[in-house]
Amino acid sequence: MMNGNMMNDGMGGSFFGNFLFSIIMIIIIVLIVVIVVWMFKGENNKERKDSAYPEGDSLEVLKRRLAKGEITEEEYDRLKDKLKS
Repeated sequence: MMNGNMMNDGMGGSFFGNFLFSIIMIIIIVLIVVIVVWMFKGENNKERKDSAYPEGDSLEVLKRRLAKGEITEEEYDRLKDKLKS
């Protein structure tokens, strides 16, 4: 008799325990999805920033690249001459 009562007692067999477990599992799954989406979103933004320059004149883009240190002065002069021809 006593063994039957012990099986139904505690969080494992109660409605509250099952409900709480379900809520915790849903929260964990949502957190995992949010973290994965956040990680991929960060990668996509980095790729867009690296590959895309602001709209405008190509000479302005060249000047910005020189100012950022992405190209040397020699590269700047060579590319500027190419743009003008």
